[in-house]
Amino acid sequence: MSLMDNLLGILRVRVKRGVNLAVRDVSSSDPYVVLKLGRQKLKTKVVKKNVNPQWEEDLTFTVTDPNLPLNLVVYDHDFFSKDDKMGDAEIDLKPYIEALRMELSGLPDGTIISTIHPNRSNCLAEESYIRWSNERIVQSFCLRLRNVERGEVEIELQWIDLPGSKGL
Repeated sequence: MSLMDNLLGILRVRVKRGVNLAVRDVSSSDPYVVLKLGRQKLKTKVVKKNVNPQWEEDLTFTVTDPNLPLNLVVYDHDFFSKDDKMGDAEIDLKPYIEALRMELSGLPDGTIISTIHPNRSNCLAEESYIRWSNERIVQSFCLRLRNVERGEVEIELQWIDLPGSKGL
């Protein structure tokens, strides 16, 4: 069995920016983000001396199991010691996958397909919208980091269908 037999598609995660991240060095931090989906692990570049970093970086994952959460951890890069953890978040991909399975097309740009509200079981800092944008379904998040005194990370999900993959 090849990867293509189980492959549903590609998830593109745009890591946009961090907001009011925790200070882990003397007066600032050198943050980067690590994203994990199943056994896949990708990271952004390090932004030096900045608690409000702008990453604007796209990381892509192959998706074989739509039930797996996307995990995000922010670290402070250190030269002489182990990198410090600056909080984490977990993202439930199921609402986004459900919207993709609706097989929508031709909607007016900006149409909101679904809204996910912040609650105790998710890491949302504010409502997350699944919307139609440039002929695609995207979901934007502002995630409140857990296990840290403060900080948020903004990301956006986009799906890429692959010819020859199983699809959703």
